[in-house]
Amino acid sequence: MATIAVLGTLDSKGEEHAYVAELIRARGHETLLIDVGTGAPPVVKPDFTREEVAAAAGVDLSGPLARHDRGECVVAMSKAAPVLLEKLAREGRIQGVVSLGGGGGTALATAAMRALPLGFPKLMVSTLASGNTAHYLGTKDIAMMPAIVDVAGLNRVSRMVFARAAGAICGMVEARIGEGSSKPLVVASMFGNTTDGVNEAKRIIEEAGYEVLVFHATGTGGKAMESLIASGMVSGVLDITTTEWADELIGATLSAGPERLDATAIARVPSIVVPGCLDMANFGEPATVPERYAGRNFYIHNPQVTLMRTSPAECAELGRILAEKVNRYEAPTTILLPKKGVSVISAEGGAFYDPAADEALFSAIREKSRKPVLELEETVNSPVFARACAEKLLELMGAARQGGF
Repeated sequence: MATIAVLGTLDSKGEEHAYVAELIRARGHETLLIDVGTGAPPVVKPDFTREEVAAAAGVDLSGPLARHDRGECVVAMSKAAPVLLEKLAREGRIQGVVSLGGGGGTALATAAMRALPLGFPKLMVSTLASGNTAHYLGTKDIAMMPAIVDVAGLNRVSRMVFARAAGAICGMVEARIGEGSSKPLVVASMFGNTTDGVNEAKRIIEEAGYEVLVFHATGTGGKAMESLIASGMVSGVLDITTTEWADELIGATLSAGPERLDATAIARVPSIVVPGCLDMANFGEPATVPERYAGRNFYIHNPQVTLMRTSPAECAELGRILAEKVNRYEAPTTILLPKKGVSVISAEGGAFYDPAADEALFSAIREKSRKPVLELEETVNSPVFARACAEKLLELMGAARQGGF
């Protein structure tokens, strides 16, 4: 038997949350009804009142409530709810959480869910679940279920959706997870244009006794990898695909934000850094490319993805950024340069083959880096380059263990 938090605005959506809690209890689990509403008094009795939620985080809710400022109240509760939910999970008082909401409720509940660790069951039934949910999920494994109709009473459709939600969160807490690997973790960044090289390096590192987690360098993937590095769970970083910085610089679609490459400095873990796929920035369909980039070198990766070749000036700036980020790393670190191509299509004969742009990238890294830089006359996907990356990381992790990192 588990205890599942049923968190929501019990003033406007109390009946719906109470219904889900009833269905959960019917399956043999306990519930904790948590009120994060800030309007009228709740229509059902909560186990945690809104005042208790606020007090758990030292948030004074009296002022915003007295002013009847909904936006201010939601902001205050968005700060308080994560603190309470994380505390309940850490103390073992809850084993899962479910919520129902529209725009405000989704923002508030997912803010609380993002405070919970990976693997903790989290389910958000939302009217926004069919759109872009990246800012609600962040880098956490929050499951989102479309509400179909608004969360506004019980009817033949909402009862069906809420019943499935109750069954889903119960199934999540009931799921048995096999015993995890005890091998030390290495994280790696990969893209379609670096797949062969990363897979080969991964194989070599795993043969040495590590477990390698690969993250797709699509913005969200980079953010998730940075989050895991910062958690302290990682023994080494194989950052072969730093392409998200090209999108950040250019304003393209797969940026991981300006914090990309920062977590390794915080966690102080050994790392290999490669300017993989810094030859490209990603846009959607051709019509989505900003007019200011007219006349540039484009490659249609698929009907939904248009790649743009980075210019020599952009490559020089990317090299500077990468080197200056890596200069902050305290643990053993090496930058490796694949001189014959940083992606499949930047190698000789490829659509993005541009020796001047590549040299601008490499020169900036050489000039700015205070870390060792190894240059190989290989492409990023060659087995020789992959082995060099893998073996150097294994060497650095060994040195870090001896040096106390």
